[in-house]
Amino acid sequence: MMDGWIQTFTGRKFFPLAARVEDVDVRDIAHALSLKCRFSGHCAKFYSVAEHSVRVSWEMERLGKRAAMWGLMHDAAEAYVADIGGPIKKHFYVHDGDGAAETFDAAEDRLLAVIAHALGFEAVQYEAVREADYTLLVTEARDLLGPPPEPWGMVQTPLEGRIEPWGPAAAEKAFLERFEELRG
Repeated sequence: MMDGWIQTFTGRKFFPLAARVEDVDVRDIAHALSLKCRFSGHCAKFYSVAEHSVRVSWEMERLGKRAAMWGLMHDAAEAYVADIGGPIKKHFYVHDGDGAAETFDAAEDRLLAVIAHALGFEAVQYEAVREADYTLLVTEARDLLGPPPEPWGMVQTPLEGRIEPWGPAAAEKAFLERFEELRG
C-alpha cells in the first residue's frame, strides 16, 4: 500500500491513491469541498466546490435522482486530492510505490469509484454530467470572475439567476442535506 496518507476532518487516516471503502465519509467530503474555492481562488468572492456541486445536482435533477447524485458527487474526489485545473490536468501523472504511472484523471476516477461504492451510489458517468457542469461554469464565470481576457469558446448559456455565494458553513450543510435527500 502507498505510504502517503492524509488525515480527514473526521480523523481518519486516508490514502488518496489507495483508498479503501471503509475510510470514506460523506462528512469529510462535504467539509473539504466547502473549504475549496472554485477557479483556484481567482473569483471575486469565495465560492466553494461544495456549492458548485449542489448547483450542478439541481441542474441534473430533470434527468432523475441518479443523475442528480452524479451531479452532486462529480467532484467528490477533490475532497481527498488537490484539484488541478482542466487545461493542465491531462499533463500530470501519478506514480505508485512500484513505479507504475497513471494520469491524474485516471487516479481521480479510480478514487471516485471507491467513493461511489462506499456511499452507495452508481459510479459517476461524467459524460452525463458534462453539460450541467459546463452550464454552471459559464454562469459562475459570469457572476464571479471579471471580464475574460479573451472568449472561453464555450457554447453553453448561463443560467438566468445570479449566483450569490453561500459561504463554507452553508455550502457544507447544503451538500449534506442534498446527499441525504438523494439517498433517501
